[in-house]
Amino acid sequence: MPRKNLTVVALGVQDASRFWAKVEKRGPNECWNWIGAKNQFGYGRYKLKGRVYYAHRIAFAIRCGDSSNRVIAHRCGNAGCVNPDHLIKETRQESEVKTNGRGPTRPNDKPRKPRPDFPLFPHLTGRWAKKVRGKLVYFGKVADDPTGIKARDLWLEQRDDLLAGRKPRPKGGDGLTIQTLVNTFLTAKLRAREAGELAQRTYDDYYAVAERVVKHFGLTRLVDDINAGDFEAFRAAFAKSLGPVSVAGIIQRVRIIFKYGYDQGLIDKPVRYGQGFNKPSAKVIRKVRAERGPLLFTRNQVRAMLEAASVPMRAMILLGVNCGFGNQDCATLPQSAIDWKGGWINYPRPKTGIERRCKLWKETLSALRAAIDARPNPKNETHGGLVFVTSRGLTWSKERDDNPVAKELRKIVVELGIHRKGIGFYTLRRTFATVASGSLDQPAVDHIMGHSPSANDMAAIYRQAIDDRRLVAVAKYVRAWLFGKGGAR
Repeated sequence: MPRKNLTVVALGVQDASRFWAKVEKRGPNECWNWIGAKNQFGYGRYKLKGRVYYAHRIAFAIRCGDSSNRVIAHRCGNAGCVNPDHLIKETRQESEVKTNGRGPTRPNDKPRKPRPDFPLFPHLTGRWAKKVRGKLVYFGKVADDPTGIKARDLWLEQRDDLLAGRKPRPKGGDGLTIQTLVNTFLTAKLRAREAGELAQRTYDDYYAVAERVVKHFGLTRLVDDINAGDFEAFRAAFAKSLGPVSVAGIIQRVRIIFKYGYDQGLIDKPVRYGQGFNKPSAKVIRKVRAERGPLLFTRNQVRAMLEAASVPMRAMILLGVNCGFGNQDCATLPQSAIDWKGGWINYPRPKTGIERRCKLWKETLSALRAAIDARPNPKNETHGGLVFVTSRGLTWSKERDDNPVAKELRKIVVELGIHRKGIGFYTLRRTFATVASGSLDQPAVDHIMGHSPSANDMAAIYRQAIDDRRLVAVAKYVRAWLFGKGGAR
């Protein structure tokens, strides 16, 4: 930093010659502008014998001698002027009185905010600045924008991105914005949901991911402006608090949203995500699942749940372990799907529409009768044919994270002390699938669960039906496991 109020060492002829070589001399009454190095406020800087001085102090010392302990002020108000005739030696008090209200004319002065509520401040580096998320952000030089209007406008333009921790990008211009892409995609999915082609839970998952995209990139961000580095930063942001399976699901849905834009002609070329936006590897997922352990109920845990359950929940738990039913299967089950005489359920999966048929245990049939007898009158006539209605006369169907069936089962497992991460009503379906596989008749198990065959499973594609005897055998096998009557343990 240049020395202020220090005695300038004596200049030799060569020093003075080198000094004046950096001055643009004009007429005696004109400003002599310094063309060498300057500080942020326009004052010249000159290095002399290892020390840095203000250039106008050197000029004054050459002409008038010692300049120590005094302020060397500019008569002309031009900070870069070194014309000795434009310089005057003053006390600090005299200088402060003279410059009051006229802006900075001394080296230790700096610009002030135009008004107290102005969002930016003049930094010592001579730039308009603001501290955002713990870091200083600059908006141009004060010398080029003394009123700060341009800097303020730039701050307002970049504010949303900066406050969200995003790198500001140019606004405006033609092109598809994140807002248009997301709204168009969700509108299409909502129509599919209303047409019965998409489950509500699936739509909710898309909506949640779309909200993440908007929050990270901003509504006005141009899709063409998003690059691989942006996607990598996006992944890092949500991966901090999620497991690998959830991360993989979000990445898949983000890709679906942007692919929709390309397929619909909204985006001219496929989006390039880069390697930083890949799903977690299968190895990582396997390790997490190994550490977590199998998501299954033991026979004794299922029995304990049946003992602790209410009348409708007992029937639902039995459907889960007898037929591999999930939350929504139970909540939407119509009485017409039950063959009371033969002891069967014929009910396509609500999620996929795939046909399935299951032999009911006598315990399951008894629990279903009890649930129907105990249920209140439904408030909505359209729910009159359902097997299950809540105590308030409402449907149990709600394809969201707060699904009533899942919440009621959670209460039971928490009360029994067997709850852990990943355990829920769907664990009954996993338990059925795992135990039933011991019957050594996987096609029959898949039919009961309503699984669709893979495209390369030609035997499943050609197979048009499963013999009831095979379905009965699977049901007996799982029942023997649960109730311990000579079956698998």
